[in-house]
Amino acid sequence: MELPGLAFAVWMFICFYASVDGYPSGKVREACTSMIPCHGSSPQLSPEHTITVNGTEFKPGDNIEVHLSGPDFEGFFIQARDAEHLDSPAVGSFMLVDRRLSQLLTCGRTKNSAVSHTSKAKKKYIKVYWIAPGDAPKHVQFLATVVKKYKIFWVKIPGPIVSQPNALSPTPPLHATSEAVSTSHPVSYLSKPFNASGCGSMKFCIRNPSNCDPESASCFFLSFRQEKSSVFIEMSGPSEGYLAFALSRDQWMGGDDAYLCVNEDHRVHVSPAYLKGRSRPVLDSENALEDVSWRLVDGVLQCFFRRSIRLPAYKGRFNLDATYYIFLADGEASEGGLIHKHRRQPLITNGIYNVTGLPHDIGGSRSPRLIKAHGALMFVAWITTVSIGVLVARFFKPVWSHSFLFGKEMWFQVHRMLMLTTVTLTSISFVLPFIYRGGWSQQAGFHPYLGCTVMALTIFQALMAGFRPSRHAPRRQLFNWFHWSTGTTARILAVVTMFLGMDLPALDLPDPWDTYTMIGFVAWHVGIDVLLEIHSYCLVRKVEVIEDDRVQILQSLTSAEAEGRLFKQIVLAIYICGNVVFLIAFLAAISQI
Repeated sequence: MELPGLAFAVWMFICFYASVDGYPSGKVREACTSMIPCHGSSPQLSPEHTITVNGTEFKPGDNIEVHLSGPDFEGFFIQARDAEHLDSPAVGSFMLVDRRLSQLLTCGRTKNSAVSHTSKAKKKYIKVYWIAPGDAPKHVQFLATVVKKYKIFWVKIPGPIVSQPNALSPTPPLHATSEAVSTSHPVSYLSKPFNASGCGSMKFCIRNPSNCDPESASCFFLSFRQEKSSVFIEMSGPSEGYLAFALSRDQWMGGDDAYLCVNEDHRVHVSPAYLKGRSRPVLDSENALEDVSWRLVDGVLQCFFRRSIRLPAYKGRFNLDATYYIFLADGEASEGGLIHKHRRQPLITNGIYNVTGLPHDIGGSRSPRLIKAHGALMFVAWITTVSIGVLVARFFKPVWSHSFLFGKEMWFQVHRMLMLTTVTLTSISFVLPFIYRGGWSQQAGFHPYLGCTVMALTIFQALMAGFRPSRHAPRRQLFNWFHWSTGTTARILAVVTMFLGMDLPALDLPDPWDTYTMIGFVAWHVGIDVLLEIHSYCLVRKVEVIEDDRVQILQSLTSAEAEGRLFKQIVLAIYICGNVVFLIAFLAAISQI
């Protein structure tokens, strides 16, 4: 086999049967044989970088000075091999000059037999020393792989040949590397945008928002159309970085078959990939995809390709005639086509589907149902029930002082019912994220810590209320202060927690609408509270003698304040209506995610 074919075969083996990704740290042992990085694209043909040495002869034990130089590059990989058998293992060992830029690697059984980069920082020049082994071949050639950008690289750039004294001239080496044959299929430019015609009748479509037009600048669109043994795939959405979809056997990232359209310097590369947990996708060769074309206009990225329903030769590629959850994500890509983690939750179908079965026209959700329920229950508890319950206890004792419900004053029964409802809703909501995550989330920042604090204060408040002293007991005033301070602290922290939770990827309500709406609710509540305080103060001013216990927290208000009964009832009705409006707004936003 000639070396070009051998290099390609080895490359295919590594990409498809090993878990190889980009190597920003330079630890590239998986590529020791082929020297080909699995970056999802083919090597460049004409090298821009050169290898030089300080001599042409060597004896066992000699040190040969090796230089790699050229335009800015991010990564490199240097080896020495038998010049007459370039497919043989690396020979000799290296010694470093600058450990900040280079590091030693062990390829095969030979320690320190290769040199690579330590980071992706740009560099122009590398200097190392090669130490000739005692069993060195007669002729040794230096080879280098150089990565300029993530998808721009040269493989096995041929360097000088050094020989032992009196050795015969070597047979011509096989320079396969810098002339590596590109086997990816040609890529064309889409002349016109996609459309949704045939969705649900001729092709399987996923759209977000529902029924949106893929020609618009706000529509995420994915379609599958079967033709004989192949499937034509269209993907579109507003993105200057990348779009990606994945087929998954569950609703979690990991072990999935993914496909990426990445904008790299205003050209789009389409690559299959494999998702390993929540880490960066492992790119595969583009050879599994055919008829690739793309379009990037006015911030809308569109790509089209065809793949066979079954690809038994490609490990990690799922059969398209089975059922899967479908993910659709977008995000940013940096120079060189390196993708970054998506900032928001991917769109995920609500069920499993066979894209080659009956055509559907469906949507999806960017928030899991359990997280939606978590958010909805918390909004109900801390926007409506707790706020109304506090207002009733603080200002409506004299209003309902002579009304009884189940043998106790009405204000107290209403307050207790609303607060117990708050505890119940908060407790149910609290466990839902743990059920969804299967444990603690490391991605949610301060939100879970504050949420646990609010939950603890809520339980403590309920337990404290169960041991409330009688009205005239000596400890009643102390209880009142603790009851008020604990409840107020819990409400303040709950609002802060909701502010943080609304922008987490798992929920991610529309921004900045969510922030302004929550600020509006806080201002609404504080405004009503201040209004009722002013009203109460005006009534108290009419009384000549203020009872001694007037200053106690949550004590019965004076009889003079009962004169404002109608006003307070009107304000309470307006307040409840306003709270319901805010609640409906948040619940509607959650339902639209």
